[in-house]
Amino acid sequence: MAFSAALRSRHFALVGLMGAGKTSVGRLLASRLGLPFHDSDEAVTHAAGLSIAELFEHQGEPAFRALERAALMRLLAGEPSVIATGGGAVTESETREALRSKAFTIWLDATPAILASRLADSDERPLLAHGDPEVVLDRLAEQRRPFYATADLRVRTDELDAAEVAKLIIATLR
Repeated sequence: MAFSAALRSRHFALVGLMGAGKTSVGRLLASRLGLPFHDSDEAVTHAAGLSIAELFEHQGEPAFRALERAALMRLLAGEPSVIATGGGAVTESETREALRSKAFTIWLDATPAILASRLADSDERPLLAHGDPEVVLDRLAEQRRPFYATADLRVRTDELDAAEVAKLIIATLR
């Protein structure tokens, strides 16, 4: 696929709340662009030897964010790829700056109600373990929106499946 030289030398990083489709879309996007795919959550759990829920429980969110930042720095130091970031990765200023300088960022955005319905059967989201998931997601959306809004591209995913989102991103990048 023909992109400008500036895009060919950069990563494509997907940002957004949990359930927005970063991993599903990222895998399809990477395949269609002929690039490697990386999931920062998988990189963190692989490096730590613990699940995200275990990391949150035993070490806390700040320790998880430090591991996430380190994983993203390693990924961003490599060859161009598609990276699905963790939903809260953008809360770290160092991570935001690295994404801004090394990646074309794509905000996958959906309403908290849609996200809550997508995540209804998931028990692997520690931030949703306590309280109504839609209320928690609404609060997270409010806190993180200013960070997500700095992305190079915003795609609403509410009514789209992963294949449609990947197709829309590619059409936008041409």
